[in-house]
Amino acid sequence: MAGTEQTALIEDADRALLALSPVKRRLLEALREPGSAASLAKRLDMPRQQLGYHLRALEAAGLVRLVEERRRRGFTERVLVAAAGAFVLDPALLGGARHAAQDRHAAEHLVEAAGTVVREVTRMRGAAEAAGQRLLTLTMEAELGFERPQDFEDFAKALGEAVAEVATRYRPGQGKKGYHLMLGVHPAVAGTSTKPIN
Repeated sequence: MAGTEQTALIEDADRALLALSPVKRRLLEALREPGSAASLAKRLDMPRQQLGYHLRALEAAGLVRLVEERRRRGFTERVLVAAAGAFVLDPALLGGARHAAQDRHAAEHLVEAAGTVVREVTRMRGAAEAAGQRLLTLTMEAELGFERPQDFEDFAKALGEAVAEVATRYRPGQGKKGYHLMLGVHPAVAGTSTKPIN
């Protein structure tokens, strides 16, 4: 019996604290496949009573769910599995910039927009996985270089005009599936690279 492959968004601070606990993170990882306190105690080399406490907390928070109960030598063994194959924290839990000015050059606005993408795509991915469907998305990345601040301004203007021109061909409307486009530019992190756009 395999564990779930769905992705779940954690939006509640208390559930996030539970999921981030080192012991509970180990349990969630181990419970990608169904297991009981007894089987986990052997796999993780931890006392069964300690595991029982953590498992009850995870179950109460909805991070794991009951798969089956088995009668064994006068007691009931409960078999649990993680409620999702992966958990994603809502970026808003980390403090985010919910009231950032809508300045397209403000770093706070980029962080807020990126957080919204994480939140919305994770929710939709979970719903699509639950329905056995594919979530249609597109990601494009490119490395850029600017000698002067004005080069950055010129690029932003040219990119904005190009996107606006293409977007006019695909305006949202009745009978069309709506999509959200977000483009962000930020300084490159040393040691990272992306495939150029062909």
